[in-house]
Amino acid sequence: MSSQIRTRFAPSPTGHLHIGGARTALFNWLFARNKGGVFILRIEDTDRERSTNEYIEVIIEGMRWLGLDWDEGPYRQTDRFELYRAYAERLLREGKAYYCYCTAEELEQRRQEALREGKSYRYDGRCRDRAPQDGPAAIRFRANTTGQTIVRDLIKGVVEFDNSQIEDLIILRSDGTPTYNFCVVVDDIEMRVSHVIRGDDHLNNTPKQIQICEALGWESPQFAHLPMILGSDKSRLSKRHGATSVMAYREMGYLPEALVNYLVRLGWSYGDQEVFSADELIRYFSLDNVGKSSAVFNPEKLLWLNSQYIMKASVEDLAKRLIPYLQGEGIDTSTLNIEWLQKGMPLFQERAKTLLELAKTLKIYIADTVEIDPKAAEKFLKGEDVEHLRVVYDKLSALEDFKSEAIESIFRGIAEQGGLKLKDLAQPTRVALTGSTASPGLFEVIEWLGKEKVLRRIKAIIGGQDNGTK
Repeated sequence: MSSQIRTRFAPSPTGHLHIGGARTALFNWLFARNKGGVFILRIEDTDRERSTNEYIEVIIEGMRWLGLDWDEGPYRQTDRFELYRAYAERLLREGKAYYCYCTAEELEQRRQEALREGKSYRYDGRCRDRAPQDGPAAIRFRANTTGQTIVRDLIKGVVEFDNSQIEDLIILRSDGTPTYNFCVVVDDIEMRVSHVIRGDDHLNNTPKQIQICEALGWESPQFAHLPMILGSDKSRLSKRHGATSVMAYREMGYLPEALVNYLVRLGWSYGDQEVFSADELIRYFSLDNVGKSSAVFNPEKLLWLNSQYIMKASVEDLAKRLIPYLQGEGIDTSTLNIEWLQKGMPLFQERAKTLLELAKTLKIYIADTVEIDPKAAEKFLKGEDVEHLRVVYDKLSALEDFKSEAIESIFRGIAEQGGLKLKDLAQPTRVALTGSTASPGLFEVIEWLGKEKVLRRIKAIIGGQDNGTK
């Protein structure tokens, strides 16, 4: 085995990159980066019926979005079938594998018989010493069925498996296609993988893979099996717990840094620190700090963490990231004044939980028209309210220094002169400008919107026409 740290992420392209797979990729990536090693991307696409090129592209896109760059690959197992066959034939020559002539129908019949007897079926090795014959045959690995296979797991500790429970697994099907457990071992040998970090649902495969690795004269990689991610009800994570594909989180407006930060904390800790930069994660990451118990996926905590990243983002970065979401809301961003958009970011950053939510909020301010909430209009845009808006319009029209402090002085002056409360002016103005009764600080919003847009929106109300409203 190579002295260099070499890890791999080996997804099966039978679906999207989901939370569990993304965490596995992240832990492998961090371990390799922390040790100055190599991170390999390997596509395990031997399931020809379910694997698709589309899913491969989606997985790669998800990896890139998360910032998990790889040093080698992506390798595809379907490009390596001749290599697997060569290794299988070597095991045959060395007496470490044998031809199995049992048909799929015969195996299924025995499996059903075992089930009727309340037993679990395990291949009984009846072809182990069978003389070669004509006809289709699979190749089975001749497992060691006595003693124990020991897994010295870097997370779970020592795990012992009774070899009597390990069957002679098929390594090459009768149609010449290799099987998962065999391909994994050959690839790990050929790619000189030093550490296999994966979910603990693979733990039962490990003794089989260790035995094959030893039969090929190779030292097994070190294993680290990550505890499962559970839903809030402590059952296996599924969509009903809020878990979905990585790219769906992008569509919902999550920042990749926030998702990475959250994923790494599903099972790993570093003191009481919650928020980490990418450099900090690489510097601090260690398998020693990975917990042995299952982690619980909490959508609310992920949403909170995402809001923290939005809050701390620079206005330049945030405005740039918002562009595709604004486009999704029907905004023509080709004519959008980006500097103007950046100036408005501080008004909304502390309130926003996702980029999608932020884009929906900003749409109101960017759009040429204002959709007035009927309930808000009924309460704040009638009778005296419109008359108050006329005064506001006149005063703002004459204002040259269109800054929030001067704007606030105008509002206070109008209120004092008319014996009004400030809210009697503020709420009708807010509804006229935003269509609703809620917004960031009104005077700051007025300054940001700019004199021309503010006057146009108020004019649409006091003029009693449709211009700018609908």
